[in-house]
Amino acid sequence: MAAFPPPGAPEQLTVALISDVFFSADGAERLAARLREARTAGAELAVLPEIPLNAWVPAHREPSDADAEELGGLRTRAQQAAARAAGIGLVGGVIARDTATGRRFNTALVIAPDGRILGTYRKLHLPEEPGFWETSHYEPADDPPRVIEGFALPLGAQICSDVNRPEMSHLLGAAGAELIAAPRATESGTFDRWRIVLRANALTSAAFVVSANRPAPEEGVPLGGPSIAVGPDGQVLLETLETVAIVSLEREAIRRARVDYPGYLPVRARLYAAAWSELARRDG
Repeated sequence: MAAFPPPGAPEQLTVALISDVFFSADGAERLAARLREARTAGAELAVLPEIPLNAWVPAHREPSDADAEELGGLRTRAQQAAARAAGIGLVGGVIARDTATGRRFNTALVIAPDGRILGTYRKLHLPEEPGFWETSHYEPADDPPRVIEGFALPLGAQICSDVNRPEMSHLLGAAGAELIAAPRATESGTFDRWRIVLRANALTSAAFVVSANRPAPEEGVPLGGPSIAVGPDGQVLLETLETVAIVSLEREAIRRARVDYPGYLPVRARLYAAAWSELARRDG
Protein backbone atom coordinates (compact mmCIF):
# COMPACT_ATOMS: atom_id res chain seq x y z
CA MET A 1 0.00 0.00 0.00
CA ALA A 2 1.03 3.62 -0.51
CA ALA A 3 2.57 5.61 2.32
CA PHE A 4 0.14 6.80 4.95
CA PRO A 5 -0.75 10.54 5.15
CA PRO A 6 1.60 12.67 7.29
CA PRO A 7 0.91 13.70 10.89
CA GLY A 8 -1.66 16.45 11.13
CA ALA A 9 -3.78 15.20 8.22
CA PRO A 10 -7.54 15.28 8.90
CA GLU A 11 -8.80 12.18 10.66
CA GLN A 12 -12.39 12.02 9.40
CA LEU A 13 -14.52 12.68 6.33
CA THR A 14 -18.31 12.90 6.57
CA VAL A 15 -20.05 11.77 3.39
CA ALA A 16 -23.63 12.09 2.18
CA LEU A 17 -25.02 9.40 -0.12
CA ILE A 18 -27.81 10.99 -2.15
CA SER A 19 -30.20 8.57 -3.86
CA ASP A 20 -31.92 11.05 -6.15
CA VAL A 21 -31.73 12.17 -9.79
CA PHE A 22 -32.11 15.62 -11.25
CA PHE A 23 -33.11 15.51 -14.93
CA SER A 24 -36.50 17.24 -14.54
CA ALA A 25 -37.01 20.91 -15.36
CA ASP A 26 -36.40 21.82 -11.71
CA GLY A 27 -33.41 19.47 -11.44
CA ALA A 28 -30.75 22.10 -10.78
CA GLU A 29 -32.84 23.65 -7.99
CA ARG A 30 -33.54 20.28 -6.39
CA LEU A 31 -29.86 19.33 -6.59
CA ALA A 32 -28.89 22.55 -4.84
CA ALA A 33 -31.47 21.84 -2.13
CA ARG A 34 -30.23 18.28 -1.61
CA LEU A 35 -26.66 19.48 -1.27
CA ARG A 36 -27.68 22.14 1.23
CA GLU A 37 -29.52 19.45 3.19
CA ALA A 38 -26.41 17.27 3.19
CA ARG A 39 -24.15 20.14 4.24
CA THR A 40 -26.51 21.13 7.06
CA ALA A 41 -26.32 17.53 8.30
CA GLY A 42 -22.53 17.84 8.50
CA ALA A 43 -21.43 16.25 5.23
CA GLU A 44 -18.26 17.51 3.58
CA LEU A 45 -18.64 15.39 0.44
CA ALA A 46 -21.79 14.20 -1.36
CA VAL A 47 -21.96 11.23 -3.75
CA LEU A 48 -24.69 11.10 -6.39
CA PRO A 49 -25.87 8.15 -8.50
CA GLU A 50 -24.64 7.39 -12.01
CA ILE A 51 -25.23 10.18 -14.61
CA PRO A 52 -27.52 11.96 -12.13
CA LEU A 53 -28.66 14.84 -14.35
CA ASN A 54 -29.72 12.51 -17.18
CA ALA A 55 -32.77 10.32 -17.44
CA TRP A 56 -31.73 6.66 -17.58
CA VAL A 57 -31.15 6.83 -21.33
CA PRO A 58 -29.63 3.29 -21.59
CA ALA A 59 -33.19 2.00 -21.08
CA HIS A 60 -33.37 2.16 -24.89
CA ARG A 61 -30.83 1.77 -27.68
CA GLU A 62 -31.33 5.07 -29.48
CA PRO A 63 -28.81 7.76 -28.46
CA SER A 64 -29.61 11.46 -28.56
CA ASP A 65 -27.13 14.26 -29.09
CA ALA A 66 -28.83 16.15 -26.25
CA ASP A 67 -27.84 13.45 -23.73
CA ALA A 68 -24.16 14.42 -23.92
CA GLU A 69 -22.17 17.61 -23.46
CA GLU A 70 -18.60 18.81 -23.46
CA LEU A 71 -17.16 19.27 -19.98
CA GLY A 72 -18.29 22.69 -18.92
CA GLY A 73 -21.77 22.19 -20.40
CA LEU A 74 -25.07 22.86 -18.66
CA ARG A 75 -25.11 19.71 -16.52
CA THR A 76 -21.49 20.16 -15.50
CA ARG A 77 -22.06 23.78 -14.56
CA ALA A 78 -25.21 22.94 -12.61
CA GLN A 79 -23.27 20.49 -10.44
CA GLN A 80 -20.42 22.95 -9.94
CA ALA A 81 -22.80 25.73 -9.00
CA ALA A 82 -24.77 23.56 -6.56
CA ALA A 83 -21.58 22.37 -4.84
CA ARG A 84 -20.27 25.92 -4.59
CA ALA A 85 -23.56 27.30 -3.24
CA ALA A 86 -23.76 24.60 -0.56
CA GLY A 87 -20.02 24.62 0.23
CA ILE A 88 -19.73 20.86 -0.18
CA GLY A 89 -17.61 18.54 -2.29
CA LEU A 90 -19.41 16.44 -4.87
CA VAL A 91 -18.98 13.24 -6.85
CA GLY A 92 -21.40 13.67 -9.74
CA GLY A 93 -21.30 12.89 -13.41
CA VAL A 94 -22.28 13.52 -17.03
CA ILE A 95 -22.13 11.88 -20.43
CA ALA A 96 -19.12 13.84 -21.64
CA ARG A 97 -18.36 14.44 -25.31
CA ASP A 98 -14.67 14.64 -26.17
CA THR A 99 -14.03 18.00 -27.80
CA ALA A 100 -11.45 16.65 -30.24
CA THR A 101 -13.04 13.40 -31.36
CA GLY A 102 -16.74 13.65 -30.52
CA ARG A 103 -16.54 10.35 -28.65
CA ARG A 104 -18.85 10.04 -25.65
CA PHE A 105 -17.96 8.69 -22.20
CA ASN A 106 -19.88 8.13 -18.97
CA THR A 107 -17.80 10.44 -16.79
CA ALA A 108 -17.63 10.96 -13.03
CA LEU A 109 -16.87 14.50 -11.88
CA VAL A 110 -15.12 15.16 -8.58
CA ILE A 111 -15.90 18.74 -7.60
CA ALA A 112 -14.44 20.81 -4.77
CA PRO A 113 -16.62 22.83 -2.36
CA ASP A 114 -15.67 25.97 -4.29
CA GLY A 115 -16.94 24.45 -7.54
CA ARG A 116 -13.60 23.57 -9.14
CA ILE A 117 -13.32 20.23 -10.91
CA LEU A 118 -10.58 18.34 -9.07
CA GLY A 119 -10.64 15.32 -11.33
CA THR A 120 -12.66 13.16 -13.68
CA TYR A 121 -13.01 9.44 -14.34
CA ARG A 122 -14.47 7.67 -17.40
CA LYS A 123 -16.35 4.39 -17.00
CA LEU A 124 -14.38 1.39 -18.23
CA HIS A 125 -16.84 -1.53 -18.26
CA LEU A 126 -20.15 -1.17 -20.08
CA PRO A 127 -23.06 -3.64 -20.06
CA GLU A 128 -25.15 -4.16 -23.17
CA GLU A 129 -28.43 -5.90 -22.37
CA PRO A 130 -32.11 -4.97 -21.94
CA GLY A 131 -32.41 -1.88 -19.77
CA PHE A 132 -28.67 -1.27 -19.92
CA TRP A 133 -27.86 -0.59 -23.59
CA GLU A 134 -24.86 1.44 -22.55
CA THR A 135 -22.50 0.83 -25.45
CA SER A 136 -25.15 2.43 -27.65
CA HIS A 137 -24.78 5.70 -25.73
CA TYR A 138 -21.10 5.97 -24.82
CA GLU A 139 -17.83 4.12 -25.22
CA PRO A 140 -15.68 2.23 -22.72
CA ALA A 141 -12.73 4.37 -21.70
CA ASP A 142 -9.07 3.37 -21.78
CA ASP A 143 -7.65 5.43 -18.91
CA PRO A 144 -7.08 3.90 -15.46
CA PRO A 145 -8.48 5.71 -12.42
CA ARG A 146 -6.28 8.16 -10.53
CA VAL A 147 -6.21 9.17 -6.89
CA ILE A 148 -7.78 12.59 -6.44
CA GLU A 149 -6.66 14.87 -3.62
CA GLY A 150 -8.61 17.71 -2.08
CA PHE A 151 -10.59 16.06 0.74
CA ALA A 152 -9.69 14.63 4.13
CA LEU A 153 -9.39 11.19 2.52
CA PRO A 154 -7.74 10.82 -0.90
CA LEU A 155 -10.32 9.25 -3.19
CA GLY A 156 -10.81 7.47 -6.46
CA ALA A 157 -13.92 6.88 -8.54
CA GLN A 158 -15.43 3.80 -10.11
CA ILE A 159 -18.80 3.75 -11.90
CA CYS A 160 -21.30 0.95 -11.40
CA SER A 161 -20.16 -2.10 -13.46
CA ASP A 162 -16.52 -1.15 -12.94
CA VAL A 163 -16.69 -2.57 -9.41
CA ASN A 164 -17.32 -6.02 -10.88
CA ARG A 165 -13.81 -5.98 -12.34
CA PRO A 166 -11.98 -5.20 -9.08
CA GLU A 167 -8.47 -4.76 -10.46
CA MET A 168 -8.90 -1.00 -10.60
CA SER A 169 -10.26 -0.84 -7.06
CA HIS A 170 -7.12 -2.66 -5.95
CA LEU A 171 -5.01 -0.26 -8.01
CA LEU A 172 -6.63 2.73 -6.31
CA GLY A 173 -6.03 1.29 -2.84
CA ALA A 174 -2.41 0.52 -3.65
CA ALA A 175 -1.93 4.04 -5.06
CA GLY A 176 -3.11 5.62 -1.81
CA ALA A 177 -6.87 6.07 -2.19
CA GLU A 178 -8.58 5.76 1.17
CA LEU A 179 -12.07 6.16 -0.29
CA ILE A 180 -13.55 4.69 -3.46
CA ALA A 181 -16.77 6.36 -4.59
CA ALA A 182 -18.93 4.29 -6.92
CA PRO A 183 -22.07 5.92 -8.36
CA ARG A 184 -24.55 3.23 -9.47
CA ALA A 185 -27.67 2.58 -11.52
CA THR A 186 -28.65 -0.96 -10.51
CA GLU A 187 -31.82 -3.00 -10.13
CA SER A 188 -33.22 -3.56 -6.66
CA GLY A 189 -33.46 -7.31 -7.21
CA THR A 190 -29.71 -7.68 -7.81
CA PHE A 191 -28.48 -5.81 -4.75
CA ASP A 192 -27.37 -8.93 -2.84
CA ARG A 193 -24.71 -9.51 -5.50
CA TRP A 194 -23.60 -5.88 -5.48
CA ARG A 195 -23.23 -5.97 -1.68
CA ILE A 196 -20.87 -8.95 -1.94
CA VAL A 197 -18.68 -7.25 -4.53
CA LEU A 198 -18.55 -3.88 -2.77
CA ARG A 199 -17.64 -5.51 0.56
CA ALA A 200 -14.93 -7.58 -1.10
CA ASN A 201 -13.49 -4.54 -2.88
CA ALA A 202 -13.31 -2.59 0.37
CA LEU A 203 -11.69 -5.46 2.27
CA THR A 204 -9.12 -6.30 -0.40
CA SER A 205 -8.30 -2.66 -1.21
CA ALA A 206 -8.15 -1.64 2.48
CA ALA A 207 -10.25 1.40 1.58
CA PHE A 208 -13.70 2.72 2.32
CA VAL A 209 -16.17 2.06 -0.50
CA VAL A 210 -19.34 4.15 -0.81
CA SER A 211 -22.03 3.91 -3.46
CA ALA A 212 -25.22 5.89 -4.13
CA ASN A 213 -27.87 4.32 -6.36
CA ARG A 214 -30.57 5.69 -8.64
CA PRO A 215 -33.74 5.53 -6.53
CA ALA A 216 -36.63 4.19 -8.61
CA PRO A 217 -37.73 2.43 -11.80
CA GLU A 218 -37.32 4.39 -15.04
CA GLU A 219 -38.56 3.62 -18.54
CA GLY A 220 -39.54 0.09 -17.51
CA VAL A 221 -36.15 -0.68 -15.95
CA PRO A 222 -36.55 -1.76 -12.27
CA LEU A 223 -33.82 0.52 -10.94
CA GLY A 224 -33.57 1.04 -7.21
CA GLY A 225 -32.16 -0.51 -4.08
CA PRO A 226 -29.93 0.68 -1.27
CA SER A 227 -27.05 3.05 -1.14
CA ILE A 228 -24.19 1.55 0.86
CA ALA A 229 -21.00 2.44 2.71
CA VAL A 230 -18.43 -0.24 3.58
CA GLY A 231 -15.43 0.02 5.88
CA PRO A 232 -11.92 -1.09 4.94
CA ASP A 233 -12.46 -4.23 7.01
CA GLY A 234 -15.34 -5.21 4.74
CA GLN A 235 -18.04 -4.44 7.29
CA VAL A 236 -21.16 -2.57 6.15
CA LEU A 237 -21.35 0.82 7.86
CA LEU A 238 -24.57 1.99 6.22
CA GLU A 239 -27.15 0.38 3.98
CA THR A 240 -30.23 2.46 3.36
CA LEU A 241 -33.07 3.49 1.08
CA GLU A 242 -33.06 7.00 2.54
CA THR A 243 -32.73 9.76 -0.02
CA VAL A 244 -29.97 11.52 1.92
CA ALA A 245 -27.88 9.37 4.25
CA ILE A 246 -24.86 10.51 6.25
CA VAL A 247 -21.84 8.43 7.23
CA SER A 248 -18.58 9.43 8.92
CA LEU A 249 -15.40 7.71 7.73
CA GLU A 250 -12.56 7.53 10.26
CA ARG A 251 -8.96 7.34 9.11
CA GLU A 252 -8.13 5.11 12.09
CA ALA A 253 -10.08 2.34 10.34
CA ILE A 254 -7.72 2.66 7.36
CA ARG A 255 -4.71 2.44 9.69
CA ARG A 256 -6.00 -0.77 11.23
CA ALA A 257 -6.97 -2.33 7.90
CA ARG A 258 -3.55 -1.73 6.36
CA VAL A 259 -1.64 -3.41 9.16
CA ASP A 260 -4.14 -6.25 9.69
CA TYR A 261 -4.73 -9.20 7.36
CA PRO A 262 -5.17 -8.99 4.38
CA GLY A 263 -4.16 -5.33 4.18
CA TYR A 264 -0.51 -5.91 5.01
CA LEU A 265 0.01 -8.40 2.16
CA PRO A 266 2.43 -6.95 -0.40
CA VAL A 267 1.11 -5.48 -3.63
CA ARG A 268 3.40 -7.11 -6.17
CA ALA A 269 2.87 -4.56 -8.92
CA ARG A 270 5.71 -5.73 -11.18
CA LEU A 271 4.49 -9.32 -11.03
CA TYR A 272 0.90 -8.33 -11.81
CA ALA A 273 2.01 -6.01 -14.62
CA ALA A 274 4.14 -8.72 -16.22
CA ALA A 275 1.36 -11.29 -16.03
CA TRP A 276 -1.24 -8.93 -17.49
CA SER A 277 1.21 -7.83 -20.22
CA GLU A 278 1.73 -11.45 -21.22
CA LEU A 279 -2.01 -11.99 -21.38
CA ALA A 280 -2.47 -8.82 -23.43
CA ARG A 281 0.16 -9.97 -25.94
CA ARG A 282 -1.47 -13.38 -26.20
CA ASP A 283 -4.93 -11.92 -26.80
CA GLY A 284 -3.65 -9.34 -29.28
